[in-house]
Amino acid sequence: MEATPARARAYVVCVVAGALWCLLPLPTVHTPWWAVALLAALYAGCEQVARRRFAGTFYPVLLAAAFLLPPPAAALVPLPGALFSRVEQGSPWLRRGWRAAQLALGVWAAARVHWALGGRNAVVASDFPYALVPALAAVLAFCLVLTVLDGGILALAERMPVRRAWGGLFLRSLAPIGVHGLAGLMMAVLWRSPYGPVAALLVLLPMGVSWWVFAQYHQERAAHQATIRALVQAVDIKDGYTRGHSERVGQASMMIARELGMDDSRVEVLRFAGILHDVGKLGVPTRLLRKDGPLTPEERRVIELHPEYGHEMVRGIGFLGEARAAVLHHHERLDGSGYPYGLLGSQIPESARVVAVADAFDAMTSTRSYRRARPVSVALEELSRCAGTQFDPLMVRALARALGRCGWHPAVTADEVQSSIVFPPGPPVSTVLRG
Repeated sequence: MEATPARARAYVVCVVAGALWCLLPLPTVHTPWWAVALLAALYAGCEQVARRRFAGTFYPVLLAAAFLLPPPAAALVPLPGALFSRVEQGSPWLRRGWRAAQLALGVWAAARVHWALGGRNAVVASDFPYALVPALAAVLAFCLVLTVLDGGILALAERMPVRRAWGGLFLRSLAPIGVHGLAGLMMAVLWRSPYGPVAALLVLLPMGVSWWVFAQYHQERAAHQATIRALVQAVDIKDGYTRGHSERVGQASMMIARELGMDDSRVEVLRFAGILHDVGKLGVPTRLLRKDGPLTPEERRVIELHPEYGHEMVRGIGFLGEARAAVLHHHERLDGSGYPYGLLGSQIPESARVVAVADAFDAMTSTRSYRRARPVSVALEELSRCAGTQFDPLMVRALARALGRCGWHPAVTADEVQSSIVFPPGPPVSTVLRG
């Protein structure tokens, strides 16, 4: 929350106040302080290991506290781990206070729901399958509180539209938190068993294994992204006039996808599609990519092979999904006059229609060696003029809405642009992209 807006700081203060309100009944509640201290220390230790070795937050101990302790006492458990966690950027105490308050409210809500449904007696008596009902309700309450608060801070601190801030947050977090909830319920039942808290700690072993597997997935994902970066850097080195173009097309594709309401996994795939759309230029002779004058028909035919080259390069990368189709078809046109296959209208994959608009937009709004960048408004007018023949009107309108809300700040992509150079008027959008 670096440079956090005042309204977001006020929101954090309100959440902290809510967490403190949840702790007010503590003096009147019978609290097993030894259990609170043990669970708090256990959570703090697990959280440190999870953040350094794996990824995310370790919820089983928190949910076990919600199943074992009165709500005000349960709300104390996350505080030490959150307040003394490592913060690498931004305002440390603002971030720590926010995280501590958010988790305290989540655990308090889960404990209230669990106790209201008679979950405490079910845990003590190991009454299965009935014990699952209040536990499930508590997990839902915990998940709902976290997602509502997360959506609020995204909307205020990141100035994200409300629909996008909350869209899909609950469903995305429900499955992982549900798994943690089952582990927390097992901890609580074993804690109340004749074997005591020591047996409850055994539940953390399989959770540690599952987190190790999760960490391996993230490492593999990081390797994939490093591969993509290497490919993009190779294209940028080869085609110096469009340096940075791939990243900006990825950003514009992501903006369009979000505006269309796509889920986060598809948004990420569309970002990859935009970044990799020109990777096939690695198979095109460098002299053609850097040629200053007009291309001959034969040279243009060679450059027009780059979508197929790119598709061959990425088709074996499974995680790219529909991004591979975008690499192959991003130069198709709705009227069928595009390449490489002359597809018509809806025959063109949706991902390719998104990238086509993002690609043309960045090409028009970026300065090249042969022309000056066009203003965003002029580029949008040109895209609108060509909507229905070259571009999908739905994608053009989505980009216009996203730009109206977030703006666009294109960078100079040529190696050097001297202010003394006189640029001719820009060509039509249909010819603004060489290949």
